[in-house]
Amino acid sequence: MKLSPLIKGLITAAAMIGFSLIAYYFIPPKSPLHWLVYAIYAIGICWTVVSWRNSATYIGKFGDGFSNGFRCFIIATLVMVVYTFVFNKMHPEFAEVSAKLYKEQQLMIKDNSRTPDEISADTIAYKKGYPMAVVYGTIFGYLIIGAAVTAAAAGILTSKK
Repeated sequence: MKLSPLIKGLITAAAMIGFSLIAYYFIPPKSPLHWLVYAIYAIGICWTVVSWRNSATYIGKFGDGFSNGFRCFIIATLVMVVYTFVFNKMHPEFAEVSAKLYKEQQLMIKDNSRTPDEISADTIAYKKGYPMAVVYGTIFGYLIIGAAVTAAAAGILTSKK
């Protein structure tokens, strides 16, 4: 059965979500193992590009390989963005902890000319904007990594004859 890049993107995203949930519940927060979600992402993209390379439609053009990888990583990114938003909405304590750290940081600034009320108002705004800031970071990070991995994989595979 031949899987399309879109299906491979969904499979990749499902594996990433599964691993991130396992990591959240079973791996200590400061463990570098949490970075493996990006390895899963890269593996899914490479799987898509290598499958294209081994297909009958392969003609050796970089653009074709990048296009296949792009379709995979865009779907995976979209799913991960939705997952990140939902996960952060389900865990408001993340915003609470981050807002507390933000407020402490603002209070520690020596030459701060702002009043405690202004700092509190900024902290409330920070907490409200936390989920979207995380989502923006997710979008940016996954798009950059996805484009880099796709370009590298397509470039390597088209340069090998």
